[in-house]
Amino acid sequence: MKSVAEIDREIVEDFELFDQWPDRYHYIIELGQKLDPMPPEYKVDQNKVKGCQSSVWIFPERKGERLFFHCDSDSVFVKGEIALLMKLLQNRTPDEILNAPIHFIEEIGLQKHIAPTRANGLVAIIKQVKYYALALSAKND
Repeated sequence: MKSVAEIDREIVEDFELFDQWPDRYHYIIELGQKLDPMPPEYKVDQNKVKGCQSSVWIFPERKGERLFFHCDSDSVFVKGEIALLMKLLQNRTPDEILNAPIHFIEEIGLQKHIAPTRANGLVAIIKQVKYYALALSAKND
């Protein structure tokens, strides 16, 4: 299995294939369309991420030492952002998630090309995933 840092680098390299930001934007939407569907029973207020302009749901599941996340959003673009994060953080240990270098966001120029409310939502999603990792890590100790 590749390290988080290796996948972060691969994401940056994937985006280097696109010269124009609209092409990157479209690619993010395509990634969101490929995100595994979230079971409807997980789309409850308890799993809703606070601080997002769009509705975003994240449900963590522990399988052995690794964490899996069921995620969805009512925004196709946000689903794409989630897909990128899951490419990096899905099927990882809590420690890997908590210490994950998430450099691709700045390196691909994502924060510069989305509205401040979307950028705040992305930060909220990352915080929620790391919170789940911390909670599930503490539960195991």
